[in-house]
Amino acid sequence: MMIAVVGDVLLDVDLDGSATRLCPDGPVPVVDVAAVRARAGGAGLVARMLRNDGHQVCLVTALGRDEPGHRLLEQLSGITVVAGPSGSPTPVKTRLRAGGHPVARFDEGCQCRPLPEVTPDMLQALEGAGAVVVADYGRGLTSNRALRTALERLTRDIPVIWDPHPAGADPVPGVAVVTPNHSEASNIAAALSARESAAPFPEAGTDSMAGTGELAGKLLRHWRSRAVLVTQGGQGATLVRESSPAPVQLPAPRTAVADACGAGDKLAASLAVHLMAGGGLEDSCRRAVREASSFLATGGVAALPSAPPPLPFPVQETDALDWIRRVRQNGGTVVATGGCFDLLHAGHARTLAAARALGDCLVVCLNSDASARRIKGASRPIMGEQDRSELLLSLESVDAVVVFDEDTPERCLERLRPDIWVKGGDYDAEQLPESALVESWGGRCLSVPYHPARSTTLLAAALARVG
Repeated sequence: MMIAVVGDVLLDVDLDGSATRLCPDGPVPVVDVAAVRARAGGAGLVARMLRNDGHQVCLVTALGRDEPGHRLLEQLSGITVVAGPSGSPTPVKTRLRAGGHPVARFDEGCQCRPLPEVTPDMLQALEGAGAVVVADYGRGLTSNRALRTALERLTRDIPVIWDPHPAGADPVPGVAVVTPNHSEASNIAAALSARESAAPFPEAGTDSMAGTGELAGKLLRHWRSRAVLVTQGGQGATLVRESSPAPVQLPAPRTAVADACGAGDKLAASLAVHLMAGGGLEDSCRRAVREASSFLATGGVAALPSAPPPLPFPVQETDALDWIRRVRQNGGTVVATGGCFDLLHAGHARTLAAARALGDCLVVCLNSDASARRIKGASRPIMGEQDRSELLLSLESVDAVVVFDEDTPERCLERLRPDIWVKGGDYDAEQLPESALVESWGGRCLSVPYHPARSTTLLAAALARVG
């Protein structure tokens, strides 16, 4: 079952090296950088962790349309990303480390910005989720009223885990577990006390079980959640539940930690998995604490598998146009076809081979994840657009792939202007809505044999029965 991750994304960049001398300009270390590594941060890190563990993940977020945003998408391969425009640059946090120890961090694009837009696609993507993780990094996404309404409704049916931020919005009522660390809990509580002119909450330094339990209990009542789990680093975590006033201390295994980055993200991700599987609250929290400790003990974010490198195939529109230009310079015929191509099967392969035989190159116009979801429903696509692109391009018959976001391929066709537009034989070529457009530049619409026994819908149903 799919897990939805909702929240702010950022690009994390790690610069790792060694420091053996001081800078002559001042008493600061000179770091000889040996490795540069980019990775998804924020809600993107939670989604990446879940995907690496084999779970089907949909990331609902707002994304900047800039170079760091494109780099971020590369790190999210295999994950269905439903993103509205953020209206601001993609935040980039660059960490400089020497010998594995932090030296400095540089933040770019992390200033306060206008609240990002929440699109209907983003709301629809939450439907069908078995659990939701809200990873709030204070960028404003969780303040959107429509999104909050959708999340509050989901709390009645599935576990929603909320990882809060002092600069973010309050969790919606009914959340299964809110997971602040002790510092975040104290800062949020202090802001509440100041705003309400109430008695002060326990101070940040009061991290005993009793003090943390009191802090968690007050936040529980304010947020109206079912539980609050305050993490305390090496001491583990303190759990307070709506159903029981007594705090429960959950110890963490003793672990040597050089960099605790990502521990809270791992804990929230683990909680979603165990609660979705039907685990009890206390047992799920215990397991999540242990798994977060194990994550740090085995290297933390530095040990996470990197996303696959960019595909060595022409998958961008500019590459497809270049391919088309070269074919036409040699007097060749350009063929195009389109579709979602979710769960590539033998019927697809035969149709694509027949289409390629009609000309000198075949360009596939591929529905984006958002487009496929609008056409096929909230549970689709089963595979993300990058995986679908790679599978198509692995076929000898396919020369280029262009991903389009609209519900129909007309705009894509207008840019490519193929000589032949091909659809499967289950379509009447003369009745296709894009026929008039293709014919306007002298192109033709043709159909190729359709293989009714091969169907993505039938294959998905069969897989569901096996699973």
